[in-house]
Amino acid sequence: MKKITFLSAVISVQPLLITLLLLVLNGCNKAESPVAAPAGKPDAPPPAKVKIAQPLSQQVTNWDEYTGRIEAVESVDVRARASGYLEKINFKAGEKVEKGDLLFVIDPRPFKAKLSYAVAELEKAKTQQELAKKDLARAENLLKAKAISAEEFDARQKAVKEMAATIESANAQVESAKLNLQFTEVRAPISGRISRELLTVGNAVNGGDIDATRLATIVSMNPVYVSVNVDEQAILNYRREAQKQKRKLEGTKVELALADEQSYPHQGKLDYVAPMENPTTGTIAVRGVFENQDELLSPGFFARIRIRGGAAYQALLLPERAIGTDMADRFVWVIDKDQKVSQRKVMIGKKIEDLRVISQGLQAGEWVVIEGVQKLKPDSKVAAEKITLATATAEH
Repeated sequence: MKKITFLSAVISVQPLLITLLLLVLNGCNKAESPVAAPAGKPDAPPPAKVKIAQPLSQQVTNWDEYTGRIEAVESVDVRARASGYLEKINFKAGEKVEKGDLLFVIDPRPFKAKLSYAVAELEKAKTQQELAKKDLARAENLLKAKAISAEEFDARQKAVKEMAATIESANAQVESAKLNLQFTEVRAPISGRISRELLTVGNAVNGGDIDATRLATIVSMNPVYVSVNVDEQAILNYRREAQKQKRKLEGTKVELALADEQSYPHQGKLDYVAPMENPTTGTIAVRGVFENQDELLSPGFFARIRIRGGAAYQALLLPERAIGTDMADRFVWVIDKDQKVSQRKVMIGKKIEDLRVISQGLQAGEWVVIEGVQKLKPDSKVAAEKITLATATAEH
């Protein structure tokens, strides 16, 4: 009886287990079913958007740029020529002074005393000369009367000559004393701007030539110089251009810019070319002179100058950003009538502001990619927007 009951329970559970197993298998099949991918090819990328322009055609002049320092035309260290104690300073540091202005005074009292002594010695010598002349006149009468010997007469003649020499010496001493007294007033040897005083009142001053005390410095301000070194090829170019125009190289136009200036607003001309080349550097020193009425150009300032390298000519120009580099070559992207781009090798010239002269490889009227060059490939189509380039400064 027990055996029959257990067997019946097992038979009744079997349908339930089979149902659960079927449900699990059905769920797994659904999870593993792949999702079908959409049929067809992906869309092609749209044409690159670029901006194109025709090269700018205008008349330009080549300039060669150099760097240098502004120099004063005249510069003088003011030094004492008389020794003594500094008594007075007669200027304000940094002010403009004119040639001959009184700058310093050295105590003049010892020099006045020496002058008075020299004048007195001169008067004494003159008195002695008068006495010697009278003695000589008397000796002439006595010699005629044979009252004195010829030797005595010669001695009195000699005394007159000695007194004449003594007077010359006394005169020289007076002039020297006057000069030393004059040197106690130190005056400006040139016109210009004066530095601060290097000694204050009460200090001892050593006069002289080599070891004389330096009291201040004066530099002229108008005009000013800028000296630069120019290579041999450039000098030859400047000289040939000057010969074509039947003029000297001196007088060639130059322009100057200060450290904070982008353009070259200061006009000048070459006034000196060294007579020989420096064999060590292979350069020749040239100097430009510039007016400086407003004294903006201070000696010692850094300056850029440029020298005109030839006559004006018609040129094609493009922005620097439109010109690519491939190893040693330069190229631009040119667009054809089918809106396709291709690389074009070009030769470049001088830079003018943010434009570059294209000397070979491009014709006026061709369309060149100016913006968007990073996206381009040869023979690819582009969506081009036409723009116009701005004109550069007329003369460069």
